[in-house]
Amino acid sequence: MSRAGERAVERLDALYSLGSGRGANRPGGSDAEQQACELAAGWIEEAGLEVEWDPAGNVVGRLVGSQPDLPEVWTGSHLDSVPAGGKFDGALGVVVGLEAVASAGACERTLGVVVFRDEERGCVGSRAFVERGPLPGRFVEVHVEQGPVLERAGSPLGVVNGIVGYTRRELVFEGTAGHAGTTPMAARDDALAKAAEFVLRARDAAAGIEGAVATVGSLDVEPGAVNVIPGRVRLTVDARAPDAQRLDRLLAALGLDPEPRNAPAVMDESVRAVLREEIGRLELPAPELPSGAGHDAGVLAAAGVETGMLFVRSLNDGASHSPDELTSEEDVALAIEVLAAALRRLAG
Repeated sequence: MSRAGERAVERLDALYSLGSGRGANRPGGSDAEQQACELAAGWIEEAGLEVEWDPAGNVVGRLVGSQPDLPEVWTGSHLDSVPAGGKFDGALGVVVGLEAVASAGACERTLGVVVFRDEERGCVGSRAFVERGPLPGRFVEVHVEQGPVLERAGSPLGVVNGIVGYTRRELVFEGTAGHAGTTPMAARDDALAKAAEFVLRARDAAAGIEGAVATVGSLDVEPGAVNVIPGRVRLTVDARAPDAQRLDRLLAALGLDPEPRNAPAVMDESVRAVLREEIGRLELPAPELPSGAGHDAGVLAAAGVETGMLFVRSLNDGASHSPDELTSEEDVALAIEVLAAALRRLAG
C-alpha cells in the first residue's frame, strides 16, 4: 500500500480514538467533533494548504491554482458521527480527500478539501455554507457505501448516480389512559394501538414503492407504566425514495404533507464520467448505484454545484452507523488514487 494510503488509515485511527465509549462518538456540536476538526486542520496545514474556518465552523483547506479566478474544485466530507458509530462514515472522505488533493498537486483551478460540520443531524454545516457562499464549481465526495451492494458485486469502488430524497417527521397519537385490568378491550382508546397501525402502514406503503423505505425509529409512550393503557404516543418517521415522484407517493400514502423535505439529488453526469473512466484505468468495474443515505454532496448538488460521489466498498455485509463498520486498507488506497486522478482532470 502507498504511503498516502498508510497515512489515511493512521488518521482514521486517530479520529476514531476521539470521544468516549464504544465506537465513534463525535456528535455534531460536541467537544469531540471540535477536536476532530482541529486535528484535521493541522493535517491540512501540514500538507501545505491554506486553512480557513468559516462562521459555521466548517474547515476549508485550499491549494491555490495557477488560475485562481476560475471556479474551484473541492472534495471532503464530515467528521461528526452518530453515537457509537463507525470508523469510516464521513471521516474517510476527509482523510482520502486530503491525500488526493496533496497528490494531485497544483492545477489550473484551486483545489479544496472541506470538513463540513454536523452532517448527521441534517447537513447543518453544508447548508450554512451554501446559504453564505461563494460555492465551488465542482465537488466530489468520497464516502463508504454503508450498504452491501459493492461487496456482493466484488467491486471495491462505485459511482453514485443520485441521492435519495427524504423527510423526517414527529407524529403524536392521542388516546385515553386507563386501568389495564378494569377497562374492557371494546371500551379502550389505546394510543399505542393507533401508533402501531401507523407503523405497519408505513412498512407496507414503502414496500409497495420500488426503492422507497420508511422507518419508525423512536417511540415515546405515556404514561409508560406496565398496568396503564397508553394515553399518548409520540413517534418519529423517516421516509425516503429515489426521486420526487416516488417520494410524493410515499408521503401521500402515509398522510404526510409533501414539505418540508430534502429533495432527491442527481449527480452530475460529467463528474460521474470522469470517476468511471479513472476507475476503469485501474481495470476495475465501475458500477453505478444510488445512495440511500443523505450526504453533504446532495446539499451542494441542489445548490447548483457540479457534484459527484465515489463510494468505497463497505465490508461486514454493509454494516454502518455501528462499530462493525469496515473498509479495507487496499480499498482506501484505491480511492485515493482514483480521486487524485479525477481532481487533476476536473481542475485542469
